[in-house]
Amino acid sequence: MEQGWLWGGFLAIVLVLLWVDIRFVGGGKAHKVSLKEAGIWSLIWLAVAMLFNVAIWWWYGAQFGADVGEQKAVEFFTGYLIEKALAVDNVFVWLMLFGYFAIPAELQRRVLLYGVLGAIVMRAGMVFAGSWLISQFHWILYLFGAFLLLTGIKMLWAADKEPDLANNPLLGWMRRRFRVTEQLEGERFFVMRDGLRYATPLLLILVLVEVSDLIFAVDSIPAIFAVTTDPFIVLTSNIFAIMGLRAMYFLLAGVAERFVLLKYGLALILVFIGIKMLLIDIFKIPTMLALGVVAVILLVSMGLSLWVTRAGRVKASSNT
Repeated sequence: MEQGWLWGGFLAIVLVLLWVDIRFVGGGKAHKVSLKEAGIWSLIWLAVAMLFNVAIWWWYGAQFGADVGEQKAVEFFTGYLIEKALAVDNVFVWLMLFGYFAIPAELQRRVLLYGVLGAIVMRAGMVFAGSWLISQFHWILYLFGAFLLLTGIKMLWAADKEPDLANNPLLGWMRRRFRVTEQLEGERFFVMRDGLRYATPLLLILVLVEVSDLIFAVDSIPAIFAVTTDPFIVLTSNIFAIMGLRAMYFLLAGVAERFVLLKYGLALILVFIGIKMLLIDIFKIPTMLALGVVAVILLVSMGLSLWVTRAGRVKASSNT
């Protein structure tokens, strides 16, 4: 297998990164991850992903020519950017969950660790299943495209609506099914009381985090298949984006309220990718153009968010 050593190298890098993430990001103990610490680790994960992208460019270029190397590198970066962008919405959901359960910042580390590990496993399975389905049934791409288009439109429509966690069916089912303590018990998911095992609120939020990971994976995996159907590029770009998700969460936790328009930008990205996939056999939008469109939508929505929130603060201060 020509890609054998590349797959092996990727697996080795992921295992090392997981060890580093578990050992150093947030440390081996409960503590509040500082903005500086989160920023440093976010830059480290970005640098590692870009170095791997250089390796992709070099290997494909050496094996199949410079044009193929450049194409694969652009596909990887586009997939990476799409996953990073869509992961921001996941971060917002995590913030809402931690806020609803009043989980202190120093206890969030362990939940997010398992959340990221679960996301990696789910995405790997979905990538290989999606690759097989596409290789057997080309029309699946149209289903993916329609799904992304409808999801983007639904996200636009519901961007201003807050989820009602108090009436969440899964949360209600878990509370009825399990004995749950009223208080947190440190980082523990279970405790023993009078010979009976009790779940803690931390377990409930872990289940909700894993479910949110699954829901967002259903969006992000088809989105990257719109860029390339190469399972190696799809999986590696997705996993490298996910690896830095914990650090990105702690980085955005303190400033998430400033990106009020970002949900609209993410919805537009899904709509664009859905249209791109629906047109795949009519007009193939170049990957470089798709990368540019995604980047512009993301930057404009972030820039407008900062401008709107700054204008709102200025207006509020002038009225006091």
